[in-house]
Amino acid sequence: MTDLELRRRRAAYRAAHRGTKEMDWLLGRYGDARLPHMDEAELAAFEQLLALPDPDLQDWITSGEVRSENDLSPLVDLIRAFHGLGAGGSLSSGAGAS
Repeated sequence: MTDLELRRRRAAYRAAHRGTKEMDWLLGRYGDARLPHMDEAELAAFEQLLALPDPDLQDWITSGEVRSENDLSPLVDLIRAFHGLGAGGSLSSGAGAS
């Protein structure tokens, strides 16, 4: 197993075991679908996102407004699009479609 594969597996576990069902679902499903295809730079950004507290992440993903000194807006936008989150932060019926 390469270092990149090991990091992907760890990130998948961290994404799906956040501590709240909502975050397990939001990040876990995204991770399951996207991690196998992430390059090193994309994985590094995802790992950085995973290191942040759940209340901030949940707010950012549902509202789309990232407030951090690190610019994770593009990644939050990808997660929002993956789940079909639009204006108002509600899930559409096509959530998770790839």
